[in-house]
Amino acid sequence: MTDQNLAKPDLRLWQIFLIFLRLGLTSFGGPVAHIGYFREEFVIRRKWFSDAAYGDLVALCQFVPGPASSQVGMGIGMSLGGFAGAFVAWLGFTMPSAIVLAGLGLGFAGGDIAATGPMIWGLKLVAVGVVAHALLGMARSLCPDIPRATMALIAAALMIAVNGIGMQVLVIAAGSVAGFLFLRGDTGKVDGNLGAGISSRGAIVALLVFGLLLIGLPILAQTAPSPWLAVFDGFYRSGALVFGGGHVVLPLLQEAVVAPGWVDADMFLAGYGATQAVPGPIFTFAAYLGAVLQNGAGGGAGALVALIAIFLPAFLLVIGLLPFWDRVRHMPKMRAGLAGINAAVVGLLASVLYDPIWTGTIHDVKDVVIAFIAFAVLQWRLMPVWALVLAGGAGGVLMGYFGFAGAVG
Repeated sequence: MTDQNLAKPDLRLWQIFLIFLRLGLTSFGGPVAHIGYFREEFVIRRKWFSDAAYGDLVALCQFVPGPASSQVGMGIGMSLGGFAGAFVAWLGFTMPSAIVLAGLGLGFAGGDIAATGPMIWGLKLVAVGVVAHALLGMARSLCPDIPRATMALIAAALMIAVNGIGMQVLVIAAGSVAGFLFLRGDTGKVDGNLGAGISSRGAIVALLVFGLLLIGLPILAQTAPSPWLAVFDGFYRSGALVFGGGHVVLPLLQEAVVAPGWVDADMFLAGYGATQAVPGPIFTFAAYLGAVLQNGAGGGAGALVALIAIFLPAFLLVIGLLPFWDRVRHMPKMRAGLAGINAAVVGLLASVLYDPIWTGTIHDVKDVVIAFIAFAVLQWRLMPVWALVLAGGAGGVLMGYFGFAGAVG
């Protein structure tokens, strides 16, 4: 299936916003699960993207720094509505968890996080099914032959054996090389435009702003001391220098806010625990941290500044790179390399499904059965993914009431 078989609608910005708002309210399970939710919504249900085009977008977002799943959402929004579409997609997906976490920070009370354990347990089991369903669908589309299936298996094995950002970059690069060597003339053609509405000049400006802020903010923070400038600098660098997104950003955030004494270590950990109980991107943890800052730049304004600063690098990179990536992926000679990258991405998702999703969620036979039921519900399309998420959370609470809920790790 190629993009020319699909029809993207002429959407208004509020429609894009509402679609992503619903995703932001129901997308539990972390970055890889979010990629599964996006695929279910835009590839399977609405058929606005082919698996190949979606895989190309995921491949780019896995390769550049920033929150990968949020960048995928921004890229989808951009292809549907240009620059403004990318913004409202980010706003809808991010706003629900950001508001909740900022509110918790402003109240200086995360509540009884342990009391949400059964609900989180149910949601995590649903996420296992969502990721497995997405992985199977992407594998069928992006690894349809023995060479690409082999690349995916090797990528998964390498990531499981040596997990880390360096290995992730190496695996993706190796997938590109393997594609050039072994997949020429066997990758098809992909039509369509992922970088809609963004000119080359606009893309270059975005990349220049990204680099100037990365270099200039630390200098400004040193030469013109200001708590607000220091906060913006710390959160911007955390968002700009992290590969893989998700939980990988935590060490950078801890260094940015705990080390200088802006946030107490216990308050930091309490907020991280609360982040696990809300849907949407893990980077919204920044809203909580901004609200509890003790350097004179906290409160509601601190939450907003921290949130904007940590996501701004991702936004600039998507705007700056997607138009050029869109051109590259249409070149016949580049399709082979990109096909290899997509196969490697399938392997990366498989490794994450195993560890930490499976190892951190599945603890006994009961967990296996529930996760399989969630997978089967999606596989046979018995209910939409948002309804499955709600059912998972409610089921976890119910089983917790009768003492059957498992551990939350």
